[in-house]
Amino acid sequence: MKQKKTPSESLATTTEMVLPNDTNTLNNLMGGQLMYLMDVVAAISAQRHSGRVVVTASVDNISFSQAIALGEVVTLKAQVTRAFSSSMEVYIQVFSENIPAGTKTPTNEAFFTFVAVDQTGKPINVPALVPETEREVDLYESALRRRQLRLVLAGRMKPQDANELAAIFK
Repeated sequence: MKQKKTPSESLATTTEMVLPNDTNTLNNLMGGQLMYLMDVVAAISAQRHSGRVVVTASVDNISFSQAIALGEVVTLKAQVTRAFSSSMEVYIQVFSENIPAGTKTPTNEAFFTFVAVDQTGKPINVPALVPETEREVDLYESALRRRQLRLVLAGRMKPQDANELAAIFK
């Protein structure tokens, strides 16, 4: 197993058309269907990075501010932003495209956390991540703050121990 990988090595994309079976009564993509697609593309990204089976550990806030209509094309892009010991943060971007109108709109984004596991389901170490671009460095550096916030909210870290978060407010 490689000891270090770049975010581009974990890139995963998927494209789907919104069909009637995927929509609510307003003919928009159901939120649960979008979350499913996000989970799948993020899992593929985490597996590419770790070379292992992964399980979803957490999902950050997903806001549905932009509806995705029946007949539109949905493209999801995911890549690992940071690897910790056995967990990885994955950033997902969602775009909707109305091909006849020639428009493409960013609709959603979220951070998911995955844990790599061995054959018995126990966490296993993953390769380190080495960001290359300025954007990748920004996502990498801010991942530690997001991780600490997740741990505080889950009750797995005391707020006073979240040094990266505390630094924001000083």
